[in-house]
Amino acid sequence: MEIRKENKFKNFFKRYGAIALAGVFTVAIALTIALTVTDKGSEVSTTNLDFQVPMNNAEILKDYSDTDLQFNEVLNRWEIHLGIDFTSQDTAVFSVLDGTVTSVSNNSLEGNVVEITHSNGFVSVYSSLADELLVSEGDTVQKGTQIGNASNTAGREVEEGNQLHFVLLLNGEEVDPNNYLDLQNK
Repeated sequence: MEIRKENKFKNFFKRYGAIALAGVFTVAIALTIALTVTDKGSEVSTTNLDFQVPMNNAEILKDYSDTDLQFNEVLNRWEIHLGIDFTSQDTAVFSVLDGTVTSVSNNSLEGNVVEITHSNGFVSVYSSLADELLVSEGDTVQKGTQIGNASNTAGREVEEGNQLHFVLLLNGEEVDPNNYLDLQNK
């Protein structure tokens, strides 16, 4: 009887082995394609976007870091820093791209905050601005439009003096502004 079972097994693969092998190869090819082809819908082209640095002659007080903890003296704790803190003798703050002002707010930790929505999923957020803002919610701004002045209204960084806390979002997630701003020519 065992000989017969082996023969049935061999006969099955003689008949259907090519189909099974073709199926395995098809699945392998499909997986290879799926893993190597990127989702074109989630790609963001920045080739047409030319970001401006938000302050003239700026120095970086505290750089972006989503992995290394930085000590915040005001809050007396270690934290990640999902933005760049700029300072300059010229406190004017400018929009980094064309866009629409989608929010103007104030809170004790961030101070006066302006949020501008740009194309391709980008949103720029400017915190610690002086009380005299030059834009309002709904305004359309061009790259280089002055939106306000850096100050020390952000309670979480008040000891740093006049500064701008700049955050860049892409599709709702914080991204490193260093990847988009030409800080060599600030």
